[in-house]
Amino acid sequence: YDTSVPSALDRTHMFQTLFGGGSAAAKKEDAKTGPPLWILCIDSQVKSNWEDIFKGSSIGERPVKAIQCGWNDFHVMSDGPHTSTRCIVNVRKEVDSELSDGLKKTMKVLTIKPDFVLIRNEVTALQTDNRNKLYGLMYGNVPSVNSLSSIYMFCERPVVQAELNRISQQHPNKFPLVHQSFFASYQGFFYGNKFPAVVKVGNAHAGYGKMKVANHKDMEDFKSVLAVAGKYCTAEPFIDGKYDLRIQKIGTHYRAFKRVSLSGTWKTNTQSSHCEEIKMTEQYKFWADEAAKMFGGLDILTVDAIHDNKDGKEYIMEVNGTSSGLLPKFQEEDDGYIAQLVLQKLEKEISDQKTRTAKADSE
Repeated sequence: YDTSVPSALDRTHMFQTLFGGGSAAAKKEDAKTGPPLWILCIDSQVKSNWEDIFKGSSIGERPVKAIQCGWNDFHVMSDGPHTSTRCIVNVRKEVDSELSDGLKKTMKVLTIKPDFVLIRNEVTALQTDNRNKLYGLMYGNVPSVNSLSSIYMFCERPVVQAELNRISQQHPNKFPLVHQSFFASYQGFFYGNKFPAVVKVGNAHAGYGKMKVANHKDMEDFKSVLAVAGKYCTAEPFIDGKYDLRIQKIGTHYRAFKRVSLSGTWKTNTQSSHCEEIKMTEQYKFWADEAAKMFGGLDILTVDAIHDNKDGKEYIMEVNGTSSGLLPKFQEEDDGYIAQLVLQKLEKEISDQKTRTAKADSE
């Protein structure tokens, strides 16, 4: 579809149409309830229908409307604080259209001015990097869950690990980490810890870019591959785990899960596994609460840990942010907690906007 940026006059016309300059019926409806508050939900998964979840919601007298899409399905343009349309998003959306031969799905471009953003997908993936779109939302200072600044920091795993290292230094006995080393490139790569080892290349997720290395000779082979990839990497001792743990925090709601591999693979998050909810202990809650302080605060997060068969202890492997996956059994309930969190944040943002406007008018 057309990706050209509209002129200031075109943008004004668009928003007159969308937010008060449309049909007489739309104007009459807005006069009754106020213009809608738009939530942009960046989630390409079909498991959660955010448009249905937020349907019927309102903040004061203003109805809340959601539009859902993936990172590849929208473009963003921001003017910053200089105009009333600080951020414009064009979303390519499949909608029902009445055609001569009946009702059919067609692709259309819908334009909104988002009042809030819910991000449930990773910004970067194997072959895609959507940070430019994230920058556009940040430029327009659009409020979000999680915060856009924290999502930006989560684009690179070493940045997240650096925060975990800081927390572990503050609580060495209460926040145990897997011993991990970072290498900026193949040129400075020298792994001196135990084997077998696990190496992770770049910022890939979901088990990609991750490899188990048996010994020093195999590590030399890996180093030659790393030279071709041109990426940074991390390396850590492989832990033969009895089970994995996932501690989930959504706002003030917590869950804890135990995951046991059924396929025999060491990557339990990518193959068949049995997952069950377990008791939330004070230790697990402490892990989640400390992780929630990262990068100014995380509203949605999961802490992944592993139980070591050798010493019987549990070690934190990583923390995931706003894109954390949910257990299918609790998907609907947890989506409800996320929606409630978003509405609370949006309500506070609207209240803060009114306070700022009143203060500016009085100066």
